[in-house]
Amino acid sequence: MNTKRVLIVYYSFSGQTQLLIQKLVNGLEEEGVEVVLERLEPVVHITFPFLTWKKMADVMISSFFRRHVQIFPVDHLVDRKWDSVILAGPTWSYNPSGPMLDFLDRYGSKLLAGTTVIPFISCRSYWRVHYWGLKAILKNFGARVKSPIVYLHSSSEPWRTIGLFLQLVGRLPRLESSWFRKRYPRYGHSKEQYEDAIERGRELAIELAERSE
Repeated sequence: MNTKRVLIVYYSFSGQTQLLIQKLVNGLEEEGVEVVLERLEPVVHITFPFLTWKKMADVMISSFFRRHVQIFPVDHLVDRKWDSVILAGPTWSYNPSGPMLDFLDRYGSKLLAGTTVIPFISCRSYWRVHYWGLKAILKNFGARVKSPIVYLHSSSEPWRTIGLFLQLVGRLPRLESSWFRKRYPRYGHSKEQYEDAIERGRELAIELAERSE
């Protein structure tokens, strides 16, 4: 049996990307794909939620200018062959996260050259700049870049933006009956999106199988 092997490299700050990726993995594995998960871990831990509004603003500004956040080494991934690589994470100020940028800088040319790569993006909005920048980096490595899998936070604006900021500084009201939570029932993604991620995993598995025929 020619078992397909997929590497998923991801960074998850508030846990939203991780929840979606777990569902994607379920779908892939249901169809017989071998999945290796690698979560990027910053050398200097980034506290969630942020302790102050100033700290959040500092991170957002530095992310806008694509500041890298150093990660612990993942050298063990380099000398292995993958049928596909999924790079997953949140959008930070229109860009891939700092840990993902550091991963690409250190391992992209060695790990992704000639490899099919699928960007996987979890964000409030404005994902296209993230994707275009990531695509340019990957193309420079010689990767074959597929269309991205994108999940926007499920609530409507302006509550989605306000709720995100409140969650990031730990100020989101706890009571489900509060006036704000009635307008903003959840932070992040919905049950329907999790179900969709499972189905996307199944579809990717089928596509991998058909590609080898």
